[in-house]
Amino acid sequence: MRSSTQKHRIGIAELTFFLIGLILLLLLATVANGQQPLYKEYRGVRLGMTATEARAKLGEPVMKSNEQDYYVLSATETTQLVYDADQKVVTISTDYVGGVGAPDYKSVVGEGTLLEKPDGSLFRMVQYRSAAMWVSYHKSATTAPVVTITIQIMR
Repeated sequence: MRSSTQKHRIGIAELTFFLIGLILLLLLATVANGQQPLYKEYRGVRLGMTATEARAKLGEPVMKSNEQDYYVLSATETTQLVYDADQKVVTISTDYVGGVGAPDYKSVVGEGTLLEKPDGSLFRMVQYRSAAMWVSYHKSATTAPVVTITIQIMR
């Protein structure tokens, strides 16, 4: 058995990659077990509602089908509802052009830091296993940023 007098050192590069990996892991895989979602409905529409109940809340969609409805609520706000085979809402996705009318990200995905992607966009997703759903917040890096908030049942 050889003994080495060299000390094992972690280099700056290794430490940097480790820390970046740890931060990404925490940001991308945020799981809020046992907690209730902060953002769980949109204009009174919740996951699990029937298409009839959702349409009663939002009115007549611009595009309507058994699988999905598309609403244009204003020049800066659109939303899509996706239905399962039983005509129950499984996804609610809303776009706010220019961020106009969008809720603050903290009221959607909590106090954590948003992940900045290489293109400059911001993102965070939180899974609520106890509620079998996830919520995400995305802000594009375009000149007129689009904020997209999505609520979806876990499959």
